[in-house]
Amino acid sequence: MEDDRKDGAYGTPQKYDPTFKGPIYNRGCTDVICCVLLLLAIVGYVAVGIVAWTHGDPRKVIYPTDSRGEFCGQKGTKNANKPFLFYFNIVKCASPLVLLEFQCPTPQICVEKCPDRYLTFLSARNSRDFEYYKQFCVPGFQNNKGLAEVLRDGDCPAVLTPSKPLARRCFPAIHARKGVLMVGNETTYEDGHGSRKNITELVEGAKKANGILEARQLAMRIFEDYTVSWYWIVIGLVIAMVLSLLFIILLRFLAGIMVWVMIVMVILVLGYGIFHCYMEYARLRGEAGSDVSLVDLGFQTDLRVYLHLRQTWMAFMIILSILEVVIILLLIFLRKRILIAIALIKEASRAVGYVMCSLLYPLVTFFLLCLCIAYWASTAVFLSTSNEAVYKILDDATCSLAGKTCNPETFRSSNESRLCPNAHCQFAFYGGESGYHRALLGLQIFNAFMFFWLANFVLALGQVTLAGAFASYYWAMRKPDDLPAFPLFSAFGRALRYHTGSLAFGALILAIVQIIRVMLEYLDQRLKAAENKFAKFLMTCLKCCFWCLEKFIKFLNRNAYIMIAIYGTNFCTSARNAFFLLMRNIIRVAVLDKVTDFLFLLGKLLIVGSVGILAFFFFTHRIRIVQDTAPPLNYYWVPILTVIVGSYLIAHGFFSVYGMCVDTLFLCFLEDLERNDGSAERPYFMSSTLKKLLNKTNKKVAES
Repeated sequence: MEDDRKDGAYGTPQKYDPTFKGPIYNRGCTDVICCVLLLLAIVGYVAVGIVAWTHGDPRKVIYPTDSRGEFCGQKGTKNANKPFLFYFNIVKCASPLVLLEFQCPTPQICVEKCPDRYLTFLSARNSRDFEYYKQFCVPGFQNNKGLAEVLRDGDCPAVLTPSKPLARRCFPAIHARKGVLMVGNETTYEDGHGSRKNITELVEGAKKANGILEARQLAMRIFEDYTVSWYWIVIGLVIAMVLSLLFIILLRFLAGIMVWVMIVMVILVLGYGIFHCYMEYARLRGEAGSDVSLVDLGFQTDLRVYLHLRQTWMAFMIILSILEVVIILLLIFLRKRILIAIALIKEASRAVGYVMCSLLYPLVTFFLLCLCIAYWASTAVFLSTSNEAVYKILDDATCSLAGKTCNPETFRSSNESRLCPNAHCQFAFYGGESGYHRALLGLQIFNAFMFFWLANFVLALGQVTLAGAFASYYWAMRKPDDLPAFPLFSAFGRALRYHTGSLAFGALILAIVQIIRVMLEYLDQRLKAAENKFAKFLMTCLKCCFWCLEKFIKFLNRNAYIMIAIYGTNFCTSARNAFFLLMRNIIRVAVLDKVTDFLFLLGKLLIVGSVGILAFFFFTHRIRIVQDTAPPLNYYWVPILTVIVGSYLIAHGFFSVYGMCVDTLFLCFLEDLERNDGSAERPYFMSSTLKKLLNKTNKKVAES
């Protein structure tokens, strides 16, 4: 069979090399500069982590701090007996700023206990409830200001609502009355700006807090379900692992049957669709109003109206007929290419069988990715919590020093206090004005970039390792006798020893595109409130373009890594050779890609569906296994969803190895066709099934 493209259209086909017998062992280091850059970047990443761990304080995330940056309930401090944090206006805590700064933009104080009654400052000020109310005002508050001044300066909250502590923070206690969420009686309060607000506005924010209150009980019940069902969950995941392995083994025998059954089913479904459209078209003949054209009818919101027109069914019948003819023509002209794809899938099943340890390699990738995620997440938390409490001079009168930073401990005795006698030093925000604090945003971006780079490097290492092992299988003339010992470990050693730079190069390109996509998402979130339609359109186009670019780079990198594993060339040379090789066989690439996509989709659906149905019937007590029955559960969907998600991840891990095997064997097959001609000096390395499909033979050489 001829190539899909003429020679020279996309590069020059590989020439015969008598010394080439598979993955080259005598190779040199590639892309050394990128290797050095990666090592320097890792050293810098470690330095950023050390600096972040030195300045950061993750207790700001776990333990509450008041508006002065002091921890609540911390021994040895003035708040030692005040373990709970009280928010003056918890509605403001719904702001997205909380996720970025870990700081709610409302005054907060440490209290001994959360409020247990509904009170407003106006009603409590001149009553016996004021002593109770006063404990929720700022420390040292004296009732010597006017109402407006107190609320303006944030000395006291405008309203107290019954609250309950959760994670040492006071959240409104929500209760239902006739199916309506309530936080006290319907009334109004006055905020710090003198405006009147209805308490139902607080309910809206309190609804969010209700979810937090419910989450604690929900989490405990889910934890209880895991403690009594973990044994059966593990059994379900083991069943998923066995089914994944069996599916890969059975593909050696059933791949052809599944593909052809799928094709026949598609043809039959389209044929029935054509028949059904014709019958509806004939049924409407002579019916009043059925001959109205689609143009005359125009657009109707009720789409069912169109089903009463003969022209609609005629259009459906024509479209389905065109699809039927196109599929049949594709089958006629691409029949051999479909058979080649099926043969390669079967051969991949044999290769996985001979290199069984390859199925365990995803565990190595998973472990390394967990390390990357853990380091990135911990560094991000430490960077986010390394801000310091910043205090600024506030003064109602004209003061040239207003807005300047100050130290609350020494402010009263400082020169600033004498220049501005009415000013006071008040907490402003968490931040800092040192060079380190100004660089925090850049360090967070660097942290995210290094995560993408290292994660992509780990994935690239896995792809090169698997490609090297499976390429060793393909280029063995007598399979499996000529297969080298420990092909997976040999490929892993070659990748790290010689091609760390090439893997870093490919991962770097992909990481740059991914960090740009993250920045575009950030900008898109910031522009959502804007009314500039052109900016939104431009942002959508950029996001789409970079999404497509990322997909293309992943495809190119994957095939470049295969060429690196086989020939030991640098990244750019490998990427160019792989791209030209695929372009010279573009139709074969498309057919193989769609056939494997279908088989993997079918496999995942079968495995996840089978295990999920089995888990459903078992945990809902509809079936029993021997004498054991499912444990009593609060929510039976907890173990079922866990089994389904775990089964999908296991199946995806197995099929990722199998997909890499198919892609590697495919590139080797294309190289084999270009390098060799079946003569005694240049025998084919492909399997006997592929040679029969292509009418190829090896002269004077035993068939593989």
